[in-house]
Amino acid sequence: MPLFLIETAISETQQPTTIRDDVNGAAIESGADLVETRVTGDGSRLFSVFEHADEQKLRDALRVVGTDVDVAEVRLVGATVEEARSSGGGNFLAEWDFPDGLSMDAYLKRKAEKAPLYGQVPEVEFKRTYVREDMDKCLCFYQADCEEDVLLARKVVDTPVDRLTELG
Repeated sequence: MPLFLIETAISETQQPTTIRDDVNGAAIESGADLVETRVTGDGSRLFSVFEHADEQKLRDALRVVGTDVDVAEVRLVGATVEEARSSGGGNFLAEWDFPDGLSMDAYLKRKAEKAPLYGQVPEVEFKRTYVREDMDKCLCFYQADCEEDVLLARKVVDTPVDRLTELG
């Protein structure tokens, strides 16, 4: 079943838990199965991933939430859906906005070649990546003691970071 990433900006006047519950509730009511949901440590963004058979039905359900949401089909790399559901999601999120012209095949080949290099940074545990099918960006989840360790791991695998966020 296709996976969808729902990204939501949370304003300072909104409660992150309320937005999370509203977005996830609407998605679930439309027939979606929750894979995982994470809020940034500062409470400014929500990331939820769902399985859903009907993208339009999911989009329609989210329109009633009353907040701006971005819905994109994603591919899970480095873990299974069951692992994503059951494992800790990590405490850092690294986002990379893809350069124009990068194809999914080229990205996946690069990822497979570079992934073993994470072994050079044992203080960081790579958890998983969600790659947007539109090749806009990827979201990589890590478990680490500090931001500097994640940046080192990204340097070792020669992969840029456009945004690095601690998760709540």
